[in-house]
Amino acid sequence: MKRKLLAAAGVAALAAALLTGCSSGSSAQPAASCTNKIRVKDAPQVSVWAWYPSFEEVVDLFNDTHKDVQVCWTNAGQGNDEYTKFSTAIEAGSGAPDVIMLESEVLSSFSIRKALVDLTKYGADDVKSNYSEGAWKDVSSGAAVYAIPVDGGPMGMLYRKDILDKYGIAVPTTWDEFATAAQKLKDAGAPGVLADFPTNGRAYNQALFAQAGSVPFVYDNAKPTEIGIKVNDQGAKDVLSYWEKLVDKKLVAVDDAFTADYNTKLVDGSYAIYVAAAWGPGYLGGLSDADPNAVWKAAPVPQWDPANPVQINWGGSTFAVTSQAKDAKLSAEVAKEIFGTEDAWKIGIEKAALFPLWKPILESAYFRDLKYPFFGGQQINKDVFLPAASGYTGFTFSPFQNYAYDQLTEQLYAMVQGQKDSGAALDDLQASLEKYAKEQGFTLQ
Repeated sequence: MKRKLLAAAGVAALAAALLTGCSSGSSAQPAASCTNKIRVKDAPQVSVWAWYPSFEEVVDLFNDTHKDVQVCWTNAGQGNDEYTKFSTAIEAGSGAPDVIMLESEVLSSFSIRKALVDLTKYGADDVKSNYSEGAWKDVSSGAAVYAIPVDGGPMGMLYRKDILDKYGIAVPTTWDEFATAAQKLKDAGAPGVLADFPTNGRAYNQALFAQAGSVPFVYDNAKPTEIGIKVNDQGAKDVLSYWEKLVDKKLVAVDDAFTADYNTKLVDGSYAIYVAAAWGPGYLGGLSDADPNAVWKAAPVPQWDPANPVQINWGGSTFAVTSQAKDAKLSAEVAKEIFGTEDAWKIGIEKAALFPLWKPILESAYFRDLKYPFFGGQQINKDVFLPAASGYTGFTFSPFQNYAYDQLTEQLYAMVQGQKDSGAALDDLQASLEKYAKEQGFTLQ
């Protein structure tokens, strides 16, 4: 059901029947469901759905410093749980919040259904300079801007220095060196492997392809029923062939990401390297049963061509204004301002392990020089993630990205099970997405 709701994107999704009631005049709001306390009782309220850790403190800070508007916050579920509820509200024409936290990868899936407000008419350009080119591209489609960036996932490499040192392995800076390190670790008889290649990595796997120049989708909301699909381009094929060889030689694991077993292996030495987003350090630090003798460090993500480095991103979140917002202008102000102060971002960084996309804090000495005890006091932002963020140029997602990710996962699983090679897996993915797009009413470019 989740897939069907989120994938409904073509001509059928544009039909009037689906969009009935999705107007700014809707009065069905979850006003009585505030998790937080309202500080100014007679001020207008803007309802917000979000699942950030420690977000109530951010909401309280906003409400304490704003007399003209108050945020009424609800955690409606994380990721697809929230998206399913939002999709139900879209179809019903009521029940959506004014402002909603959405991952950047699903913005097109909802904007094509007329469920999000184009924020250019509500001052989006006034805050554009507060974000990098890549962060802004991720929330834009053509001239339209459908959300305000919040946090991102520029990628780096977290590694067990103690394990690499034990086996005399240099920290890899290129993917060729990464493969050599994987072989050397195996040849030394180490109990673990260098890293994991999760077939359910979704945005992670897509980012790896993008680093080699893959551009899987061409899409612009100005032409909502046209799409270009090339998921089996040369960049994707080169990268997947590389990982296929590592898998076949058993130099990397193929464990599903974010399972209990995977979490254990991240911290018990089963993987010497974790290619991670900027939120990875916080994720690692929150896991239990960590090896007390582990020595963790961070380094830049390996490159295909070190003379021409390409930075990549694994996920990011935004605040969008829904088409059911009571007051779109006021809701846009909340979307722009709730994470628009240093105090709010210090909560997000220190208590929620978020990586900020708001440049006043992103480029501050405070964030640049922050020392992380988990990494022995290393300034991982300065060393790794700030350069990665500044070099990221953005990515174009499809309006049925969840479906595309599900199909990618199926094909990668078939590859690691030996049912097909990497080239066939991507060719089959291309065929399945073209078929799906046509079924949904898209014209292929």
